[in-house]
Amino acid sequence: MPSAASQRQWEIDALRGLMLVLMTLTHLPTRFATPLSQPFGFVSAAEGFVFLSALVAAKVYTLKQQREGDAALTRGFHGRALKIWAVQAALLCCLFTLIALLGLLMDQPAVTDLLSFYLERPLVAFVAGLMLIYNPPLLDILPMYVLFMLASPLLLLAGGRRGWAVILAASAGLWVAAQLDVGTHLYEAAARWARIPVPVRETGAFELLGWQFLWVLGLWMGARAGRGEAVLPPPGPGLVRAAWAVALVGLAWRHAAGQVPFPDTSVHAWAPAVNAAFDKWHLGPLRLLNLAALVLLALHHGPALAARLRRPRALELLGRASLPVFGAHLLLVLLALAFFGAAHGGRSWWVDTGILAVSFAVLWAVALGSDAIDRHAAGVKARWKARRERRRQRRVSAGGGR
Repeated sequence: MPSAASQRQWEIDALRGLMLVLMTLTHLPTRFATPLSQPFGFVSAAEGFVFLSALVAAKVYTLKQQREGDAALTRGFHGRALKIWAVQAALLCCLFTLIALLGLLMDQPAVTDLLSFYLERPLVAFVAGLMLIYNPPLLDILPMYVLFMLASPLLLLAGGRRGWAVILAASAGLWVAAQLDVGTHLYEAAARWARIPVPVRETGAFELLGWQFLWVLGLWMGARAGRGEAVLPPPGPGLVRAAWAVALVGLAWRHAAGQVPFPDTSVHAWAPAVNAAFDKWHLGPLRLLNLAALVLLALHHGPALAARLRRPRALELLGRASLPVFGAHLLLVLLALAFFGAAHGGRSWWVDTGILAVSFAVLWAVALGSDAIDRHAAGVKARWKARRERRRQRRVSAGGGR
């Protein structure tokens, strides 16, 4: 049987590594953040990372289900959710102790503003943070991952038995509800009923009802890949041309206008509605269209492109160690905010370049360490399995001799 490493797709690892690089460039408080954020259109690295994570997890655990049964699929997702929660808990502990202390000692608004709720109600914030209710800025994506991971076995098992049509339709309905802020109203009603003291603004920027649609689409496509089917039916030439048109318009518009399609909403009466349609936190419809075009183009042209390119080993390594690298990048961002603040106007190019250089050196070291640990664990597991198999064969031989 092929090893786990040989079953990995280097293209997926490289794409995840690229998403991690883009997120790091976006989150670090340097002059490079704005021009390098959303470089491919009105789509951020977060969308690509969430989609790829769902696709890869569904494929990996669908294959595991086929070998070991439904319980293995559930164990795999729940085990991954526990690891992600542990990383989130560790980051919260660092934020509430080291980062908070640095922010207070250095009178750093970038930290004290981020931690305003914690500084007002530390015990409530700590408990609610571990319960994934209070999610400070920057630390609000991993809680979403935990919830999605916990729900994924139910969705995959139901999709495998009854088909995905109803699941995809229900998920699309929840996404529509997110555009109407239904999730916010539901939380506020639940918070009043359960007397949860965390305001909705402190629960995180990501609208769960919107982003679950992207996750469910990734699960569906990953499950297809795990069963040996095409991730999507081959698109016709007309659809590919339409995807190119959407992607090129999004790319040109993003770099002409900036991070927001219409920075000055007073120019046109309909400008606020267009900006809302590109909203990241609700995963607005035009943003979703821009992302769909990029995904279709990647699936259509990716195999031929990958065959011609040299393998980007550095991105692969970062992608293989996605969870520890992601956690490390958040810690580095928080430290940079504590020491340098959010504004970069008064800093020299050399300082910002140094922040990036040190940060990527640390992420590379984390990825190397994680890879070494994974290889060691795989070797120990292989030796343990080999010894167990030898003992089994000796018992069989001894029984046959009698």
